[in-house]
Amino acid sequence: MEFIIVTGMSGGGKSSAIKVLEDIGYFCIDNMPPQLIPNFAAICSENGEINKVAIVTDIRGGTLFLKLSECISDLVNTDGIDVRVLFLEASKEVLMKRYSETRRKHPLDEVSGGDLSKAIDAEAELLSEIRANADYKIDSSLLTTAQLKGQIAGLFLDKPSDSIIVSCMSFGFKYGVPGEADLVFDVRCLPNPFYIPELKLKTGLDVEVRDYVMKYEQSQTLESKIWDMVDFLLPCYIGEGKSRLVIAFGCTGGKHRSITFAERTAAHLREKECKVRIVHRDIEKGR
Repeated sequence: MEFIIVTGMSGGGKSSAIKVLEDIGYFCIDNMPPQLIPNFAAICSENGEINKVAIVTDIRGGTLFLKLSECISDLVNTDGIDVRVLFLEASKEVLMKRYSETRRKHPLDEVSGGDLSKAIDAEAELLSEIRANADYKIDSSLLTTAQLKGQIAGLFLDKPSDSIIVSCMSFGFKYGVPGEADLVFDVRCLPNPFYIPELKLKTGLDVEVRDYVMKYEQSQTLESKIWDMVDFLLPCYIGEGKSRLVIAFGCTGGKHRSITFAERTAAHLREKECKVRIVHRDIEKGR
């Protein structure tokens, strides 16, 4: 089981990091006291269904947080658990600016008498040992959210395409365009199987319908151009930190041409080892 402990400076980007880890498939918990981490790891191991865990633990835990190094040692010595520590930080100037912009109170505000500079220095001192022993350190001072996501994905994913889930959706224009779609392709320009008696009651899930739609040169050309565009855009979306992409194909009723293109595009993306879902929104409507 992969067990990622996310810690670091307050305002360093831990909240953003845990969201990224959740997007790429980790079971995530924010602000867990260190003493609970070994017990939670044991529960996950017994469960057997959770094999990727990320936990944020930091100075918000007060004196409980001081036991983190001891808890990490316990986990490292546990069979079947691969423990790694990700430490997020930023320069003091950036941290002060972030607190000024968000107007949130630093966890050590009371200890430092309300002096933010002293609070940041005190936290850095408390975290010095953990920082020194961390497996990964990320300085978020000059990183955008997309760049931070890219760095984390690079650390914990085998390939960048795992950071995004692509949904290939079919729909019928007569029922409305899906609002969640990022890319919409209108395939109503292609020959319609609806007017072929033996195909009318079938859908693009049937090979006869797919063969009919794709036997035309314009269908093959359109598909080639769509795939070329998607292949170009996908790395761009990944680079910008997008975690979900919805590609929608629309025909009149959402039964034949749109399903054909959604299914074939999904197969094309799977060949490129992308994580793909298929949604046929209107396949059952009007029946």
